[in-house]
Amino acid sequence: MRPVTRNLLIAIALVIVALLALGALPSYLGSGDPYYLTAEGIETDEPAVDVNDVDERRYPFLTGALESADGRSEGYQLGPYGVKEWFTHTPFDEVDALTQRVPEAAVDDGVRVERDGQTYYVEVTQDPA
Repeated sequence: MRPVTRNLLIAIALVIVALLALGALPSYLGSGDPYYLTAEGIETDEPAVDVNDVDERRYPFLTGALESADGRSEGYQLGPYGVKEWFTHTPFDEVDALTQRVPEAAVDDGVRVERDGQTYYVEVTQDPA
Protein backbone atom coordinates (compact mmCIF):
# COMPACT_ATOMS: atom_id res chain seq x y z
CA MET A 1 0.00 0.00 0.00
CA ARG A 2 1.34 3.40 -0.92
CA PRO A 3 2.02 5.88 1.91
CA VAL A 4 -0.43 8.42 0.46
CA THR A 5 -3.26 5.86 0.45
CA ARG A 6 -2.38 4.68 3.95
CA ASN A 7 -2.36 8.28 5.29
CA LEU A 8 -5.70 8.99 3.62
CA LEU A 9 -7.28 5.89 5.20
CA ILE A 10 -5.89 6.86 8.62
CA ALA A 11 -7.26 10.40 8.23
CA ILE A 12 -10.70 9.07 7.25
CA ALA A 13 -10.69 6.69 10.24
CA LEU A 14 -9.79 9.54 12.60
CA VAL A 15 -12.60 11.70 11.22
CA ILE A 16 -15.09 8.86 11.70
CA VAL A 17 -13.93 8.28 15.29
CA ALA A 18 -14.17 12.01 16.02
CA LEU A 19 -17.70 12.20 14.64
CA LEU A 20 -18.77 9.19 16.68
CA ALA A 21 -17.29 10.78 19.80
CA LEU A 22 -19.20 14.01 19.12
CA GLY A 23 -22.42 12.01 18.95
CA ALA A 24 -21.83 10.22 22.27
CA LEU A 25 -19.87 12.75 24.30
CA PRO A 26 -22.42 15.58 24.69
CA SER A 27 -24.82 13.41 26.68
CA TYR A 28 -22.12 13.05 29.33
CA LEU A 29 -21.41 16.76 29.54
CA GLY A 30 -23.42 18.84 31.94
CA SER A 31 -23.04 21.68 34.38
CA GLY A 32 -25.21 23.65 36.74
CA ASP A 33 -28.54 22.78 38.28
CA PRO A 34 -30.67 20.41 36.20
CA TYR A 35 -33.76 21.50 34.31
CA TYR A 36 -36.96 19.46 34.52
CA LEU A 37 -40.07 19.35 32.38
CA THR A 38 -43.01 19.50 34.77
CA ALA A 39 -46.65 18.67 34.06
CA GLU A 40 -49.36 20.01 36.36
CA GLY A 41 -53.02 19.11 35.92
CA ILE A 42 -55.26 22.12 35.27
CA GLU A 43 -58.93 22.85 34.55
CA THR A 44 -59.44 24.95 31.41
CA ASP A 45 -61.40 25.18 28.18
CA GLU A 46 -58.51 26.92 26.39
CA PRO A 47 -56.81 25.23 23.40
CA ALA A 48 -54.34 22.47 24.22
CA VAL A 49 -52.01 20.23 22.23
CA ASP A 50 -53.32 16.66 21.89
CA VAL A 51 -50.43 14.45 23.06
CA ASN A 52 -52.22 11.10 23.10
CA ASP A 53 -50.19 10.01 20.08
CA VAL A 54 -46.74 11.38 20.98
CA ASP A 55 -43.80 9.03 20.67
CA GLU A 56 -41.73 8.37 23.78
CA ARG A 57 -38.57 8.51 21.68
CA ARG A 58 -39.43 11.94 20.24
CA TYR A 59 -40.74 13.43 23.50
CA PRO A 60 -38.88 11.63 26.32
CA PHE A 61 -39.12 14.54 28.78
CA LEU A 62 -42.85 15.08 28.17
CA THR A 63 -43.78 11.41 28.47
CA GLY A 64 -41.55 11.11 31.53
CA ALA A 65 -43.30 14.03 33.21
CA LEU A 66 -46.81 12.82 32.31
CA GLU A 67 -46.12 9.27 33.50
CA SER A 68 -44.25 10.09 36.71
CA ALA A 69 -45.98 10.23 40.07
CA ASP A 70 -44.64 13.71 40.82
CA GLY A 71 -45.22 15.17 37.34
CA ARG A 72 -41.53 15.73 36.70
CA SER A 73 -39.22 14.40 34.00
CA GLU A 74 -35.64 13.29 34.38
CA GLY A 75 -33.21 16.15 34.89
CA TYR A 76 -31.31 17.75 32.04
CA GLN A 77 -28.11 19.71 32.59
CA LEU A 78 -26.94 22.35 30.16
CA GLY A 79 -23.50 21.87 28.67
CA PRO A 80 -20.58 24.23 28.98
CA TYR A 81 -20.55 27.07 26.43
CA GLY A 82 -23.84 25.85 24.91
CA VAL A 83 -22.11 23.10 22.91
CA LYS A 84 -24.18 20.23 24.32
CA GLU A 85 -27.44 21.77 23.10
CA TRP A 86 -26.25 21.55 19.48
CA PHE A 87 -25.99 17.77 19.67
CA THR A 88 -28.63 16.65 22.18
CA HIS A 89 -32.39 16.79 22.63
CA THR A 90 -33.55 19.14 25.39
CA PRO A 91 -36.80 19.79 27.28
CA PHE A 92 -36.72 23.28 25.73
CA ASP A 93 -36.91 21.63 22.27
CA GLU A 94 -40.02 19.72 23.32
CA VAL A 95 -41.86 22.80 24.60
CA ASP A 96 -40.95 24.65 21.39
CA ALA A 97 -42.17 21.76 19.22
CA LEU A 98 -45.47 21.54 21.11
CA THR A 99 -45.96 25.29 20.84
CA GLN A 100 -45.45 25.08 17.08
CA ARG A 101 -48.09 22.34 16.79
CA VAL A 102 -50.78 24.53 18.42
CA PRO A 103 -49.58 28.12 18.92
CA GLU A 104 -52.77 29.05 20.84
CA ALA A 105 -51.81 26.54 23.55
CA ALA A 106 -48.71 28.51 24.56
CA VAL A 107 -48.89 30.17 27.97
CA ASP A 108 -46.03 32.28 29.35
CA ASP A 109 -43.00 29.93 29.26
CA GLY A 110 -45.02 26.73 28.91
CA VAL A 111 -47.74 25.04 26.92
CA ARG A 112 -51.11 23.40 27.65
CA VAL A 113 -51.35 19.75 26.61
CA GLU A 114 -54.18 17.25 26.73
CA ARG A 115 -53.79 13.53 27.34
CA ASP A 116 -56.54 11.01 28.04
CA GLY A 117 -59.08 13.77 28.68
CA GLN A 118 -56.90 15.55 31.26
CA THR A 119 -55.31 18.95 30.54
CA TYR A 120 -51.84 19.76 31.86
CA TYR A 121 -49.68 22.85 31.99
CA VAL A 122 -46.18 21.82 30.94
CA GLU A 123 -43.11 24.00 31.48
CA VAL A 124 -39.35 23.76 31.95
CA THR A 125 -38.22 24.55 35.47
CA GLN A 126 -35.18 24.15 37.69
CA ASP A 127 -37.25 23.70 40.82
CA PRO A 128 -37.08 19.99 41.73
CA ALA A 129 -40.31 20.11 43.76
